Amino acid sequence: MAGYEIRNRTSRWFSVAFLQGAEADAVLGLIDRSGASAAFDYLQPRDLGEATTDAALENGYAYDRIPAGRTDHIIEHDGSPYALTYSRTYRYVSLLRCHPLASELKPTRNSPRRDDIWAVPRSTRQAERTVTL
Repeated sequence: MAGYEIRNRTSRWFSVAFLQGAEADAVLGLIDRSGASAAFDYLQPRDLGEATTDAALENGYAYDRIPAGRTDHIIEHDGSPYALTYSRTYRYVSLLRCHPLASELKPTRNSPRRDDIWAVPRSTRQAERTVTL
C-alpha cells in the first residue's frame, strides 16, 4: 500500500489459532451462548508460547496490527495480550497474541555502569569494530 506508514509501533500480533468452517461454527456458537470470554478460554490453550511465535514468524502470520476485514468483529481482552477476530459471514475465528517489539522489551540485566571494573570497555577505533568474513 503506497504511503502506508506505521508510527509509534510498539508491538506485533502473532496468529495463535485460526479456525474455519465447522470448527469455527462450534466457537461461534460458544460466543453466542457464553460470550467472547468463553471463546478466549477455549482457544488460549492452543498458544504454545515461543513455539507459536516461531511458527507464526516462519509462516508469515505476524502482523503490525490486528488483521480484520469489514465483516469482522474484533474483541481485545482487557489486561490480556490476546485479541479475538471472527466473521459469521466467512465462518472463521482467529485468536492473536500481542508481543512487544524487541526495542520495547526490558533488558534482563542492567547495562554495566562506567565505574564497573568488570565491564569490558568499548573500543572507539573503527578498525577494531570492523568484522571481515
